[in-house]
Amino acid sequence: MDAMQNPSDPAGQLDLSLDLNLGIELQDDLEGDTLREECGVFGIFGHPEAAAITALGLHALQHRGQEAAGIVSFDGSRFHSERRLGLVGDTFSRREVIERLPGSMAVGHVRYSTTGATILRNVQPLFAELNAGGFAVGHNGNLTNGLTLRRELVKGGAMMQSTTDTEVILHLVAQSKRGRFIDRFIESLRAIEGAYALVALTNKKLIGARDPLGIRPLVLGDLDGRPILTSETCALDMIGAKYVRDIEPGEIIVFDETGAHSHKPFPPKPPRPCIFEYIYFSRPDSIVGGRSVYDVRKAFGAQLARESHVEVDVVVPVPDSGVPAAVGYSQHSGVPFELGIIRNHYVGRTFIQPTQSVRELGVRMKHSANRAAIEGKRIILIDDSLVRGTTSKKIVRMMRDAGAREVHFRLASPPILYPDYYGIDLPDRGGLLAATHSLEEMRDIIGADSLAFLSIDGMYRAMGYPGRDPANPKFSDHCFTGAYPTHLTDQTQVEPQPRQLSLLAEAS
Repeated sequence: MDAMQNPSDPAGQLDLSLDLNLGIELQDDLEGDTLREECGVFGIFGHPEAAAITALGLHALQHRGQEAAGIVSFDGSRFHSERRLGLVGDTFSRREVIERLPGSMAVGHVRYSTTGATILRNVQPLFAELNAGGFAVGHNGNLTNGLTLRRELVKGGAMMQSTTDTEVILHLVAQSKRGRFIDRFIESLRAIEGAYALVALTNKKLIGARDPLGIRPLVLGDLDGRPILTSETCALDMIGAKYVRDIEPGEIIVFDETGAHSHKPFPPKPPRPCIFEYIYFSRPDSIVGGRSVYDVRKAFGAQLARESHVEVDVVVPVPDSGVPAAVGYSQHSGVPFELGIIRNHYVGRTFIQPTQSVRELGVRMKHSANRAAIEGKRIILIDDSLVRGTTSKKIVRMMRDAGAREVHFRLASPPILYPDYYGIDLPDRGGLLAATHSLEEMRDIIGADSLAFLSIDGMYRAMGYPGRDPANPKFSDHCFTGAYPTHLTDQTQVEPQPRQLSLLAEAS
């Protein structure tokens, strides 16, 4: 049986989370109109500096989750874990932390929570001691039957420690009666539905798994002959690794001393990768599903110019997410591209207690008008998406205050009309501006002279298709269409299940 050494999990560490919540209201104000995806994963097998490389990989994936980070390594006899709230660089840039993670195998995780509060118990990779030895797992995505399975497991005697649905996977593996570990793992995956890209570690194996529809991304890389599994190719670029291939939808890949073993236990289905990887989540320098994210976003902008151009003097991106689409819009329309908004990259999440006077500054802490580029001009603002409309409203007002003569607003994605259940932090329908207001009402709320979104067919055309095929959509586009690609078991329960543990409160 493998022992577990976990120097970073004592109760004293919980105070770290107090700082994170200090500026929660301010954060909401600054980022009230952004999409947030829950996680990024990384795993490496057979490298003497596995933990240090994993930390570098997580740095590259930081955009996928800023609430917490964790690494679990295995040194041949013991597992070692470091899980901390905050950014990767806050913890894993220190030598003494990396030295506490010896071994040639490691998995890592960056987190933005969509299920489970931001508390240390929920920080991944989660670790459990099974009868065959230790098992660590990191999960990107969201299970749509996680709450249902949790209730059944608890009825059967399971004791849940976290409020994240990832723990459900641990319990399913632990309870499986199959002989071989891989068979237990496969049996567990057959029981879950939803979106997942998993990296897992045992005392002998690195395992990667992707949901049957390929909703969440997972790629295979190679560093000097050692395999790497990660959410995005930008993490491979960070460490100088070569991209090998995407893990296929429904594929489980296992690395051990004998090499790589691929399992495909699910009947093949047409893939439905998440369209938001292209719109927002992935870094522009990543390659997702064989496509450059940067090129796709430029194509979204060009298509936007085809569909809804108006006479303006300059194209202004809402940084940073709107920049590639604005480049594409400018190139197609011939209207000059200008950085009319400058983003302050150094606004911390916790730098100040959010008093009312500070909160009233609102978006100006994060975005400042570049008056020289926009004063007296008709401008068109390009952003990637619109959720609640709060930030968009403030930016339009900021442009007018800086002297813009006309302010037109364009979104390089269709209107978001439906919530997501696969790992994107979107409000329920009532919190989505486009779901509750007409286009003209939205334009009025935001205060723009005109407002337009990329059409759904236009989005597909920018991806190289003639349009959206309703009978066989190429992507998970349910936020725009309501066509969810999997069962939503938890959502159909008559009695909503609580997402939090009943009685245990934790400093957070």
